[in-house]
Amino acid sequence: MASSLEYVQYVAAQLSGAGVISYKKLFGEYGLWCGGKFFGTVENNQFYVKMTEAGHKHLPEAEPVAPHGGRPGMYLVEELDDREFLTALVLDTCSQLPDPSLPKRK
Repeated sequence: MASSLEYVQYVAAQLSGAGVISYKKLFGEYGLWCGGKFFGTVENNQFYVKMTEAGHKHLPEAEPVAPHGGRPGMYLVEELDDREFLTALVLDTCSQLPDPSLPKRK
């Protein structure tokens, strides 16, 4: 089951305390970016965030999952009502992710 746009917009609104949250269709589901950094996905109307040490501190009970198959590399985030928690999770996760690379000039 694909994610609904309404659910993705709800998740983005809940995460907005972390900054400008953008999303776009990605392989039939949605990718999430904050400040240009890809940090999570919405798949099957569930929110996943990339695994980082900082993210694990916020989600100590979370097990690594692979929402789209392959190697586990995400945490499922089930708490979507606590905006303060979500803001801290996204900011801390993004602080440990590399800056987006710029396209190389030919």
